[in-house]
Amino acid sequence: MTGTDNYRRTWARGVSIAAAIALAVAALSGCSSEGKSTPAWTAAGTPSATAGGTESRSDPSAGSTTPGPPPGSTASGAAETGSTAPAWKVFTDPAKTVSFELPQEWIAQSVTPEQGTLPGALKIEVKDAEGGYLATLKTGLPPRTAPACADDAAKPYVVVSSVQVDMPHRGGDGTIDPRVVYRVIQGYKYFGSYGITNVVGGTEGKACVLQNLVRGPEGKGDYSFADLGELKVFAADEKIAPAQAFDTLDQAAKYVNEGSEFANVQRMLMSLEIKN
Repeated sequence: MTGTDNYRRTWARGVSIAAAIALAVAALSGCSSEGKSTPAWTAAGTPSATAGGTESRSDPSAGSTTPGPPPGSTASGAAETGSTAPAWKVFTDPAKTVSFELPQEWIAQSVTPEQGTLPGALKIEVKDAEGGYLATLKTGLPPRTAPACADDAAKPYVVVSSVQVDMPHRGGDGTIDPRVVYRVIQGYKYFGSYGITNVVGGTEGKACVLQNLVRGPEGKGDYSFADLGELKVFAADEKIAPAQAFDTLDQAAKYVNEGSEFANVQRMLMSLEIKN
């Protein structure tokens, strides 16, 4: 199954999931539903990057990109997929262990993985045409347990968007089927993050840390494709980026439902293919 076929199959399933999620967001935010719509996976905003940007790389050892389907095809048409980028390409690492789609003007660059990762591990950073950071794909991560969370330290969180995807993973306690999610946790602001995960966030709608992590098949290590590996509540004097901060849940819902950036990021995350 290709990343495009996977996207088209899971997109339709995500519409019904997202409608229920949007109702929960509206109730928790205490705002009226006037002017708000359930996620329709279309983007009304203008693209965040202009066409004709820089090619992703000239170093063949860092990976390769190939043009995606032509604009207007069923694979890349914004009306069907919800993404707004007019043209897409495919990134593949030299060993062809991973691949994913990204807008033509975005930049994907392989960098050195952190120490302690498994042999063959990858770290690929994705930026927009202006060099703004968007997400990092990490593979070969050593298995780790979720950090302990005392009841009085847990903070309310909301799953604004959740779409199931078919990706290699291992199950067990505290796991679900892999999903591309956008979640918000409440502190002095509403902090938001997107990524792929199969790790349960918390109990009774509260958590200390939300992991953007998929527990990979045995012997392969875990992997992450997200703007940051863990979402938490930040202190007022902490650096927030690359997490996002909103004054209200309604603002977070609008970022997901109406902006072009998330529509494109979501398609990119959903297109990920990892060779077993």
